[in-house]
Order: sequence, then structure tokens, then C-alpha cells
Amino acid sequence: MPPRFFYPDTPDLPLPPRHRFPAGKYSRLRRRVEKDRLLGSAALAVAPPASLADLHRAHTTDYVNAVLQGTLSPEIQRRIGLPWSATLARRSRATVGGSLAAAREALAHGISGQLAGGTHHAHRGFGSGYCTFNDLAVAALALLADGTIDRVAILDCDVHQGDGNAAILAAEAKAFVVSIHGEKNFPFRKVPSDLDIALPDGTDDRVFLSALEDALAEIGAFRPDLLLYLSGADPLVDDSLGRLALTLGGLGRRDQRVFSYGLERGFPIAVVAGGGYAKPIELTVEAYAQTYATAARIHGL
Repeated sequence: MPPRFFYPDTPDLPLPPRHRFPAGKYSRLRRRVEKDRLLGSAALAVAPPASLADLHRAHTTDYVNAVLQGTLSPEIQRRIGLPWSATLARRSRATVGGSLAAAREALAHGISGQLAGGTHHAHRGFGSGYCTFNDLAVAALALLADGTIDRVAILDCDVHQGDGNAAILAAEAKAFVVSIHGEKNFPFRKVPSDLDIALPDGTDDRVFLSALEDALAEIGAFRPDLLLYLSGADPLVDDSLGRLALTLGGLGRRDQRVFSYGLERGFPIAVVAGGGYAKPIELTVEAYAQTYATAARIHGL
């Protein structure tokens, strides 16, 4: 039976006019995946909402309650960069549930993912950088806690350093967090990961792919039972918030290398979308679509 991939079944976030976050990119990605059957024989499934117990593994009770009950302070909403709404609360919970479901599905089938996720700037007691709850931190902690896995790695190729992943998982010796990101980009106060590879503005395909080899060697040495792959479309040269200079082909070679490496080393991969802010946004959607199509192709779906 082929694996399932997941998506949060909520409307696009209701945002003010001219807001910088391109909320419609996820529904566009889902339509593209369905229209062109990019996942092959894999099925798309609705992401289940994360349980309160799982949310509390990575976040404080007060913060979880504030998100779900709509009592976030204006300061925290500004830090997240998204105004609170019931849709935001539902979608944030579904995004975490989708990544946890994808991780479990990957353990059973070798590959899975969700058409959203990668909310790596969310910390224990606050959200940041368009991230409300931290989906990959929750997934890692949940699977370690229930004994499903003994070791987990996160490979974060979003152009922005995964400070929330690093902060939440800092004390977890069974988690290995890697971030390949723009040196001078957000967040400006970075939290050290287990391995940070900071790249200068204008980094091209060749330099990025060389850095990726270094990261994969460290992940291979850690020997994870599962790799959580935050792909990210924002290293793309056309990204309005990226500052790197990868081509679409370079992103494709990145994805192919990650998925092939997992197969070679025998560890399953759950992939999430991460950031992407190209203008026009169709370029981001194309980069996302390429990632999922590559996962399906490498795994023969």
C-alpha cells in the first residue's frame, strides 16, 4: 500500500490587504499536486489536528491555551507576524498534526510528507516569523517519547535559520538538528543548532550543494531512525526574502540528493514545505511542487 501525504484542510489565512505572507500558496500547491498527480500512487489525506498532549511536548501550557483560545497578546501576534483568527488556530494545530502523521507514515513506508509545515521559528512560549506552533519539534519529541524511534535528525534547508528547532531540542541528545541558511538573514539572533552552516548572500547552486554534502555526512554519522526534511523554497534566487541565488534546477538537485541519500542509508524521510516568498508566488509553488514530485520519483511511487 503506498504512503499518504497530508495537508491542513482549512481555508487560506484571512490576512489584511498587502500582507507580506502569501497565504494562498498552500492551496495552489495542493491543486497543482492533484492536477498533475505529482505524488504518483501516493494518496493525499487530511492532516489530523495535533493533540494537546503533543503540543505541550514543545510548548508551554499558557502559550498553547492563548493560541487556541484567541488570547494572544498583541506583542506575540506582532512577533508571529500573523493576526490571530480561528482559522490560524485550526491551521496551526493541523500543521503540527500533519507533520506528526507524515513522520509516522514515513516510518511505515520510507517516505511521506505534508504540503505545508516547517514552522521552525516557533519557540516554547511564543511564535515568530510566521510560525505559531513548531511542527517538527513536536513530531520529534512525540516519537522519541513513545519509543517509536531512538534517534531523529532534522535537516532544515529553509533560507532562515531554524532557531525554534534549535531552542526546543537543545537538551534532547537523541535529536540532531542541522540548519543550512543565509548568514545575514532572519532571525538576527540565532540559536545554535547541533550543526549550523551559514551561507553568504548570493550563494549559488554549487556552493549550496557542497554545504549539503557536509550536512548529510554529519547526519549519516548520527545514524537517525528518521529524517525530518524541511526543504524550503526560499533559497530560490527569485525569493523576495531569501538573499541566496539558487536556481530551480539547483533546488531540484538538492531534493534529489536528500531523498537518494535517505534511500542509500536506509532511513525514512518525512518532508515539509518550509518558506517561500517569490514574486510571482507561482515560482514558489513550482519549487514546492518539484520537491514533492522528486520525493515520489526517487521512491518509485
